[in-house]
Amino acid sequence: MNQENGYIQVEYRDDNEAFVLYYPPTGSGEKPAYKECAEYLKSKGFENFNNQELRQLLTGNDKGEMSLGVGDGIEFSESLNYTISLDKMKVVCRFYPPSKNGNVLNVQDILGELAKKNVKYGINQELILEFMNNRVYFTDMVIAEGVNPVHGIDDKIEYFFNTNPSLKPKHNEDGSVDYHDLGNICQVKEGDLLARLHKGDKGSNGKDVTGKDIPCRTIKTLRLEPGKNMTMNEDMTELYSDVTGHVSLVNDKVFVSDVYEVPGDVDNSVGNIEYNGNVHIQGSVRGGFQVIAKGDIVIDGVVEDALIQSDEGQIIVKCGIHGMKKGLLDAGGNIVTKFIENASVFSGGYVEAGTITQSDVSASDDIIVSEKKGVITGGVIRAGGMVDAQTIGNTMGTVTKIEVGMAPDKKERYVQLQREITVISQNINKLKPIIKTYNKYITEGKQLDQKNAMYLQKLAGELTKNTKLLEENQNEFNELHHELITSRHAKIKVNKDVYPGVSITISDVSFQVKDKRSFCQFEKKDGEVYVTNL
Repeated sequence: MNQENGYIQVEYRDDNEAFVLYYPPTGSGEKPAYKECAEYLKSKGFENFNNQELRQLLTGNDKGEMSLGVGDGIEFSESLNYTISLDKMKVVCRFYPPSKNGNVLNVQDILGELAKKNVKYGINQELILEFMNNRVYFTDMVIAEGVNPVHGIDDKIEYFFNTNPSLKPKHNEDGSVDYHDLGNICQVKEGDLLARLHKGDKGSNGKDVTGKDIPCRTIKTLRLEPGKNMTMNEDMTELYSDVTGHVSLVNDKVFVSDVYEVPGDVDNSVGNIEYNGNVHIQGSVRGGFQVIAKGDIVIDGVVEDALIQSDEGQIIVKCGIHGMKKGLLDAGGNIVTKFIENASVFSGGYVEAGTITQSDVSASDDIIVSEKKGVITGGVIRAGGMVDAQTIGNTMGTVTKIEVGMAPDKKERYVQLQREITVISQNINKLKPIIKTYNKYITEGKQLDQKNAMYLQKLAGELTKNTKLLEENQNEFNELHHELITSRHAKIKVNKDVYPGVSITISDVSFQVKDKRSFCQFEKKDGEVYVTNL
């Protein structure tokens, strides 16, 4: 370690006269700062030195000296100052020289000084030994450093099947839709590898200079959970299918099932169906019956006034729905059918149908009525995205409501929050003046009896609870409101005709169709509904 910075040292001579010896820097070293040198001398008992002469001495490029006057003649030892960073990850030290004949520090002295501030980890022993061989003063040295934690890598699961199959049907060249070739089920064979778990790295903790552990980030740990029709390997990192059937990913869990097949109609000979997987009905579902499944439901025939419910899958009805005002289809995913008539339909994805007549249809995504006729007549149609149809309404002016811009469940929550915020605000406005009256009573130096004190405490708790709930509801409402007014995907496309009697709502703006229009689309711009040509 080569000396670079300049420094000063005190020497006593005859009759205890003290002198400052100045050693200039070498190479690219820095000259000692006047303030630091002055503080160093004062700390050793020298107060009445010539400031101007000291400043001049420190600007020189050669060795020099100046008198400090008569001192006490007591030699003083080498010393050190050090600072510990706020995060306790680094200790920076500066050594100061002893008087010319004073004692120097040894290794134990230095370690002892560090120990006074509980510095005991990451001490640079090599630097200390190097200082012992070549003493350097007025120079910053990193004498101790902590170790930063090494953050680990999360576990990861690799899937060997399509985890997001599309249900969109094939459109033929003539404009019709092929409801037989959907290709929506992920086929799997017995013995197929379904998923592999890649274990992460836990990482390692760090330590600061006091020896305190600095924990690394807790990694996300995953595990494969074999369900029905699945097998794990010995080290629990690979998942295999035990059957030939289909596979899907439901709430981050692999689901394997051989499809429940119904060779004919769902009627008195079969009864209601409730199945924890996919269902394929080769006939129709007759009135009054229920088909409830966790996965996909495919019906080759028609659905009458029946209940068809898929908690997490999709519903395909190849021939259509005669709901008779009682039929209900409810799917967590998409719904595809030939037609919808006098039925209620709720989809967590999109809805695609040939025609929709006098029905209540809601979809979180789009509603597409795309066959040649492609007519929507009567009822209420709600879509989080867009509505795309050939014709909406009819020449008789049948009342037809079309709403787009927010998923129906979110729209319902939006309205509910409006009501709740009003009620909570009213409660807060009732509580505040009562609590204010009690507080005024107390500030006047009066004392509440036990009954009133408990009542005040109860009111304060209710106010805190209502204030927190109001903030939470307001934040959720603001997010939904922003989504409602900024939805860019929300629009209504009419590929042929739209008739009077049709009311259109896009986000929070409504429009009444008063004249027949053709080949147009409705969009929200600048707070209004605009009609443009396709």
